[in-house]
Amino acid sequence: MTSEELKINVEKALEEIRPFLQSDGGDISLLSIEDDSVVKVQLEGACVGCSVNQMTLKSGVEMTIKKYAPQIEQVINVEA
Repeated sequence: MTSEELKINVEKALEEIRPFLQSDGGDISLLSIEDDSVVKVQLEGACVGCSVNQMTLKSGVEMTIKKYAPQIEQVINVEA
């Protein structure tokens, strides 16, 4: 998978999870993909101060991204 295909697949994954985040007043943005294995995102809105945002990041966002792009090893939230 090329870097461009990887980015498209990660965006597809974020589109799949976005409605769940938005229903709770949050959102997510893709910041970068490094070494084709680490995705950096930024949780937004209500997700920023949410006490379970790390669980959401690991069990929701990371799992969904890995479904679309299995070579991704880690998803990191970058604080604003």
